[in-house]
Amino acid sequence: MDLRLVFATHNDHKAKEIQSIMPNGVHILSLDDIGCDEEIPETGSTLEENALIKARYVFQNYGLNCFADDTGLEIDELDGEPGVFSARYAGPEKDANANMKKVLEKLGGTQNREARFKTSIALILHGEEHLFDGTVDGRITYEAKGNGGFGYDPIFEPENHGRTFAEMSLEEKNMMSHRARAIEKLVHFLIKDNYTHRL
Repeated sequence: MDLRLVFATHNDHKAKEIQSIMPNGVHILSLDDIGCDEEIPETGSTLEENALIKARYVFQNYGLNCFADDTGLEIDELDGEPGVFSARYAGPEKDANANMKKVLEKLGGTQNREARFKTSIALILHGEEHLFDGTVDGRITYEAKGNGGFGYDPIFEPENHGRTFAEMSLEEKNMMSHRARAIEKLVHFLIKDNYTHRL
């Protein structure tokens, strides 16, 4: 397989995380790699809609095979917030520390800290659209822990693990994360698609 696939993100951490999961022969390019410096607006009301908006933008403007994701943190005590607004929960600056601070302040000392991460991925390959998703259940900690990961990783502890995503190695996180689960479905599809096109 020799496939160049644009990941519609400016986030180098995310691109690195995705590349580490991809099979041999799949080369991930970021928006910066293709000279796209625009911030693609996320105007959808669901994670799936936002992922499709970003993937369609890349395909329509650059004509390249691509995929985009949108991830939301859903917290039961906050009626599903921040959800689709996870990246900009504390403001348009998309400041991860400010977002985490807002979550912890809104939760306060409540014991109901059940939450889940969801990732939706939209792939446009050979001009056709495909959707994949992944979910991981867990809880919000009382304070940030760990220096790894990004986003809400320091305050999200996946179920039955006792450590936050930010306290895990990239390899450990990739074995269970919401994004890894969605990407796993994407990878299986790419392998199947490659096999089909060889017939």
